[in-house]
Amino acid sequence: MRRTVTLVTGAPLLVGLLQAPHAPSAQAAQAGSHTVDVSIDAMSPSAPGKGDTVTVSGTLTNDSSSTITDAHVGMHRGDALGNRSSIETASRRTGYLPSVDGEEIKGHTEKIAKLEAGASRPFSLSVPVKDLDLNDDGVYQIGVSLSGHSQTSPYDQLLGIDRTFLPWQSADADKKTQLTYMWPLISSTHLTAETDADTQQTPVFRNDDLAAELAPGGRLQQMVALGKNLPVTFVIDPDLLATVDAMTKSYRVNGPDGPMGKNQAVAKQWLHQLEEAVKSHQVVALPFADPDLASLAHHGKGVPSALSHLGPATDLADKTVDTILGVKPRTDFAWPVDGALDRSIVDVATSAGAHNVITRSDSLRDAGRLSYTPTAARPIGGGNTAIVADAQLSRAFEGDMSKATNATHAVQEFLAQTQMIGLQDPERQRSVVVAPQRMPSASQAHAMATALRELDESGRWTQAQNLGAAAKAKPDPAATRQVPSSASYPSSLRRQELPTDAFRQIQGTQSALEDFQPILAQPERVVTPFGNAIMREMSTQWRGDRSGAAGFRHSVRNYLDGLTTKVHLIQKSGATLSGRSATIPVTVQNNLFQGVKDMTLRLTSSQPNRLDVGKSQQISVDGGHSQSFKFDTTANANGRAWVTAQLYTSDGKPYGEPMTFQVNVTEITATVMLVIAGGVLLLVLAGVRIYLQRKRAGSRPEEDGPDDGSEGTAGTDGNDGGTDGDEPEQPSDPAPDTGSEKSEPSGSGEKVDR
Repeated sequence: MRRTVTLVTGAPLLVGLLQAPHAPSAQAAQAGSHTVDVSIDAMSPSAPGKGDTVTVSGTLTNDSSSTITDAHVGMHRGDALGNRSSIETASRRTGYLPSVDGEEIKGHTEKIAKLEAGASRPFSLSVPVKDLDLNDDGVYQIGVSLSGHSQTSPYDQLLGIDRTFLPWQSADADKKTQLTYMWPLISSTHLTAETDADTQQTPVFRNDDLAAELAPGGRLQQMVALGKNLPVTFVIDPDLLATVDAMTKSYRVNGPDGPMGKNQAVAKQWLHQLEEAVKSHQVVALPFADPDLASLAHHGKGVPSALSHLGPATDLADKTVDTILGVKPRTDFAWPVDGALDRSIVDVATSAGAHNVITRSDSLRDAGRLSYTPTAARPIGGGNTAIVADAQLSRAFEGDMSKATNATHAVQEFLAQTQMIGLQDPERQRSVVVAPQRMPSASQAHAMATALRELDESGRWTQAQNLGAAAKAKPDPAATRQVPSSASYPSSLRRQELPTDAFRQIQGTQSALEDFQPILAQPERVVTPFGNAIMREMSTQWRGDRSGAAGFRHSVRNYLDGLTTKVHLIQKSGATLSGRSATIPVTVQNNLFQGVKDMTLRLTSSQPNRLDVGKSQQISVDGGHSQSFKFDTTANANGRAWVTAQLYTSDGKPYGEPMTFQVNVTEITATVMLVIAGGVLLLVLAGVRIYLQRKRAGSRPEEDGPDDGSEGTAGTDGNDGGTDGDEPEQPSDPAPDTGSEKSEPSGSGEKVDR
């Protein structure tokens, strides 16, 4: 119901002249009055019983330029409304209509002596139920008006009116409507794929905005605090739980000098409150990160592996909720955006085991064939069930509920609609589901909670049931079960979907992750955060934020590429081989926190007939280290050759960029070898000759020399070398180890790195 200035303007001049001398009629009294805004801000009780007094309070605002005097606030009771559409029509009605609003109830008014121009003031009006003359059960329209004088109108006239609904039922219904209310705990994406290179693997958050939602008075804190005492089914995105759980420990906020997070206490308190709240409620877990099923159906199915994420997302949802909250959730429900459905969405939604698809009655329409609201559960083939949430009830609390008048009107209309469902066919019990907006604000949550409390306390026409029971309710055979075609999907929603290019980017990131994983000694340190980030890239929360979604996808891929480049070959400037064989070292650097393993390092020569670079090697390198691996090479000819080094994963895929360097082979020529060999041979022969001479001199008989000393003395002057062996060696004599020299080419290991 909208606040409204009343009344039809401008009565005909002739009528005004004719009536001027007389007291104005009701119709004439409201002509030309459009100056006061009447707002109903509260109504208590919302669904009164016998013996109650209805109190309506609100605000009067004089929007005119003249003062209102001798005024009073009064209440009007219109006739009972006949159906749900009449409630919707009445909520849009403006202006005072005597035939609809009825006459003012006598004896229950509040006097307003003066209301100056531009001024506002509160009012409160109480009327016993017995004076409202509520005869039959039904939804009645209640109006609150201000009547009085203005400077331009000396006679009493109705200056403004506001309306709301009063559901009246004197006794409990024989067959109460079974009402299921979904209570969503969903937030936007806050975690990145990045973690710090430490033992704890400290997570990095996109921002610290989640803390405000979890803190006392915040949106999510209010959802938990209110939902704990309401008959609702918690519908949770497990990514929110994982994010808050990460927040209870050490975490960092993204940025060049991102600070460490300081909201661990807030996160712990919220998780504790939620853990207590769900003990007495059913919990439904959406697939991890709440993937956009419609985008997948319309743009992702043609991209290889796009749908393969739904199964793991469902498995992870079950594990996450069970681990963090200690409850076993239902994971067999899928919830497309706004409940909009077509056959392709059903196929995607049910591909991972979710056999219950939550849609809405403005998508799966009954085309006016039924005069009553049918039960929500509808079999749609293949063992699948569509849970058709009521569109009017589901959208009842959209909009700005921070204004008291908006919240009050929403609550009263919600109560009226639920009562009218039961009144449509009192002998037919129905099961009705309400699927509100995915992320209600705190004020919207309060309005929803107010309506549910009023229903629960009244208990005269509804009874609560959980979502699991609603899925098992007996379907109405007359209700439509035909899933609409893709052509009927709302264009406004289609424009918000993730494009095909987004799923191609996601596929590229997944492929890069799969190539990176095999080399890691601790793959879970990378696979877990990146796997979760890839699921977050497909979240429904990116609808309406195309640039934010693209930025998140790019950040995930850029960070992954940065990690993969931390394992690389160190560039060589070149090498010189001075022999037929040598060893060439190649260095692998690992700047990751963890080690790499099961990699192959292979060298390839551009001219294998000139340079053979040896066999490939299996390598492992510890985290934060560099290690050189030596390759035994053989040169067959002189000259230059290019050598390419490349890393490979265990499945034979190239890893990283190749590294190319030049090798210069300077092999010794045959002529030079012959000269060297001849010189060595001469030295050997000279040594043999000297040896033989000494041996002969040492074996001569003594009688060959004189018997006395004189002969011996004379012998020292002769040329006979009897004493040659005793002569001192000359500096030119060859060294005794000369024969150990080798004529083969130089050994391996001789190299020059340039």
